[in-house]
Amino acid sequence: MEVITIVDIDYLVLVNKNNKLPDNWEDIVELESAKDAWKEEIKVEKEALKKYYELKKELKKEDINIELDSAYRSVDEQKKIWKAYEEEYGIDYVKKYVAVPEYSEHHTGLAIDVCLKIDGKLVFENYEMMNEKKIFSKIHKKLANYGFILRYPHNKEKITGYGYEPWHFRYIGDSKIAHAIMDNNLTLEEYKMNK
Repeated sequence: MEVITIVDIDYLVLVNKNNKLPDNWEDIVELESAKDAWKEEIKVEKEALKKYYELKKELKKEDINIELDSAYRSVDEQKKIWKAYEEEYGIDYVKKYVAVPEYSEHHTGLAIDVCLKIDGKLVFENYEMMNEKKIFSKIHKKLANYGFILRYPHNKEKITGYGYEPWHFRYIGDSKIAHAIMDNNLTLEEYKMNK
């Protein structure tokens, strides 16, 4: 009789421009289906999705409505995104905002991009969301309570390799660690380096 060992995922896994997705990740991550803002099916790691729904419910009490824009992406999907953004915005934009396939946090299922619903209208274009500083400031203050961090904060591009993305949240599984990161204006890179 064969014994199957179940290995828990590392919620603090670091996937960035210098750190590739672990080879066995897709074998151990548990993804669940959800609907994005356009009612299309997307997948999110099961605990991250649960905490996203709790965050969404909490924000709704303050009249802030968030919707999932994107979450888990396969390597092939990332290749298509890279190409589409390069065609639309140019290579400099892509290098700043789009991850190389196999080096995208979205492959983990732990990263979610949200969009906003304001007065019944979806606000999802990056340039539009950049104008919603007040709303995102309120959202960011609640992230750590649910085990999320703002993955690409202001003025941390030299560390993360990406510009500020107020819509990109990363589930790290532990609200105490999330608070340590958010309350001290750290990135995941800085937290792991100092750990």
